[in-house]
Amino acid sequence: MGANGNREAATGPVRVLCLIKGLGRGGAELLLEAQVRAGDRARFDYHVAYLSPHKDALVGALAAVGLPPTCLGATSSTDLRWLPRLRRLLVDRRIEVIHVHSPVAAAGARLVARTLPARRRPRVVTTEHNMWQTHVRATRAADRATAWLDDAHLAVSAAVRTSLPPRLQDRTETIRHGIDTAAVVAQRTERTSVRHELGLGADELVVGTVANLRRTKGWPDLLHAARHVLDAVDGVTFVAVGQGPMEEEIRALHRHLELGDRFRLLGFRPDAVRVMAGCDVFCLASHHEGLPVAVMEAMALGLPVVATDVGGLRELVTDRLHGRLVPAHRPDLLAEALRDLLTDAPARGAAAVAAAAEGAALSAERSIQRVEAIYQALARE
Repeated sequence: MGANGNREAATGPVRVLCLIKGLGRGGAELLLEAQVRAGDRARFDYHVAYLSPHKDALVGALAAVGLPPTCLGATSSTDLRWLPRLRRLLVDRRIEVIHVHSPVAAAGARLVARTLPARRRPRVVTTEHNMWQTHVRATRAADRATAWLDDAHLAVSAAVRTSLPPRLQDRTETIRHGIDTAAVVAQRTERTSVRHELGLGADELVVGTVANLRRTKGWPDLLHAARHVLDAVDGVTFVAVGQGPMEEEIRALHRHLELGDRFRLLGFRPDAVRVMAGCDVFCLASHHEGLPVAVMEAMALGLPVVATDVGGLRELVTDRLHGRLVPAHRPDLLAEALRDLLTDAPARGAAAVAAAAEGAALSAERSIQRVEAIYQALARE
């Protein structure tokens, strides 16, 4: 914990600003949304800000619950005009705690906070959502150089914490964030309507995935694995939700592999969890992960999971209990694991029951309480 010197006495709810690079439907963004939605509004006055105006998928949802986000208008990674805008926001709203959810934003926010007088300086909390090595070198350098300015440093999984430089590990607390399990479980009733909407038969086996179209998500591996599965197992369809910079490349590979309608690229869907409810197995082929929200949602829905053994996934999925874990970059092993579950109904059913039981324990309530306890201690110490 850092020290900010003499601070002005504060009363009423703690004023918290949650800051993130963008508000697309990524894992960190969804975890932020879940926290401010479910947070204790009587004790904490939440505000949200984001850097990139191009990533705004969650803006409407946050505005609908009385938390309209402020866009700081960074048009590129080299556009630093967001820094003085952040400073004005901190002053105007008398922010007491700033909680940052991306390393680029964190480095800037730490420095901005230091430009304020000690008695008005917000405490800085940073959450690491991704493995350290997934960040580009410049981001790692900026994060390493400024992280000592944090008052609290958090990681979403033990794997993410372990990936940090040793000195940073020592001052990082692991808090496994969760999801709104009740809202996810409620989507189970949508199974029939989703399958009807997508033209899927009642007996058809459906493998689903939800992931941004980025290289780290292993999409080419997934498509190659799907080709192997479709050649070996009848009555299987893949449905994929996601958008991103690899879309053109993925669609070209989809055509090359002649996957046709048996692998549906659905693009962006605001009802991604509802689509997942129509599936029988969830698959994720990532090369790197922190603690994937989509896997937590899949387990809460009662879906067996076939995924790569990367990052924090083994903290969620136990191999041969909740599904299968396989090495990354091995589409052949991914296909084999999918074939095993799709052709073994008893094993698939047992994995579904185990996944649902584990998913029920993934509620965000406990993690939110811990994070808010940190806010309270920092703001009022």
